[in-house]
Amino acid sequence: MRKTGLILEGGGTRGVFTAGVLDYFMEQELYLPYVIGVSAGACNAVNYVSHQPGRTKKCTIDYLAAGSYVGLRHLIRNHSLFNMELIFDVFPNSIFPFDYDRFFQSAQTCILGATNCLTGEAAYLQERESRERLMHICRASCSLPVVSPMVCVDDVPLLDGGLADSVPIRKALRDGIRHNVIVLTRQKGYRKKTSRKILRLSQIMYSKYPNLIRSIRRRAAVYNRTMELIENLEERGHVFVIRPQVPVVKNTEDDRLVLTAFYEHGYAYAKEIYPELKRFLRME
Repeated sequence: MRKTGLILEGGGTRGVFTAGVLDYFMEQELYLPYVIGVSAGACNAVNYVSHQPGRTKKCTIDYLAAGSYVGLRHLIRNHSLFNMELIFDVFPNSIFPFDYDRFFQSAQTCILGATNCLTGEAAYLQERESRERLMHICRASCSLPVVSPMVCVDDVPLLDGGLADSVPIRKALRDGIRHNVIVLTRQKGYRKKTSRKILRLSQIMYSKYPNLIRSIRRRAAVYNRTMELIENLEERGHVFVIRPQVPVVKNTEDDRLVLTAFYEHGYAYAKEIYPELKRFLRME
C-alpha cells in the first residue's frame, strides 16, 4: 500500500457521516499512516488513531438519550453553543474513556487543524504526551467563531480550524503525501457562501484580531478554491473522495434518529465503495 493520507473535514454533527466511514475502516483494520482532521474531523481523527470504533457515535449520538449537548442553554451558561466541558473533559476522562495510551503509542501521524487568532493562519498541531494538551487542541479545533470562546494552546488563542483551512489537502501535499483519501461532509458540488451575519458579529467581537476577521471574510473563497482543487485531483485519480450521497444534516442537529441515519449512511457507503478504495490504495 502506498503511503496515503486521510483528510477529514469538519461540519459539527455532520461528522457522524465520517464516523460511520471510519468505523467501517476500523472493522476492516484499515489504518492509514497520515491522518489530518479539522473541527469535528479532528475528533474523528483522534478516535481513529486510538483505534476506538464506535466512540464518536457514542459521544455524538448515543449520549443524546441523556440530553442534548448543543443549544442556546449552553451558550447562555457557558458562552458556547456546544457543551465543551462535557465533550472534551467528561467524555474522554470518564463516560466514554479515550485510549490515550494507544493514541500516544501509535505509529500513525495525527495532525489537528485550528486557526491562530493572532495571525489568521492555519495552525497544524500534534501531541504525543500530554492528555490535557491533546484535548485542548481538539477543543480549539472545534470552537466555532461567535458561539464559542477562544481556546489557548501554548499561550496562543485558537478557534475552529475550518476558518483558515477546512480541508487541508495542501498541507498533506506539502508534507509529501501524494495519495490521499478525503472524507467530506457535504455533497459533491457544494460551494460555501459568506455568512454576512457571522462576519458582522465577528467584526464587533474580534476587533482586536484583524487577521482573524480577514480569515472569516475570506473563508468561503478559500473553501471554494479548495473544493475546485480536490475535484481536479479527483478527476486525475490522485485523491479518493468519500462524500455523502444523501441530503446532509444540520451542523447542530441533535435528533438521534436523524443523526443515526446519517451515520449509517456513512458506514454503508464506505462498505459499498471499499473494493474501489482498495484498488486506489493498491491493496489488490
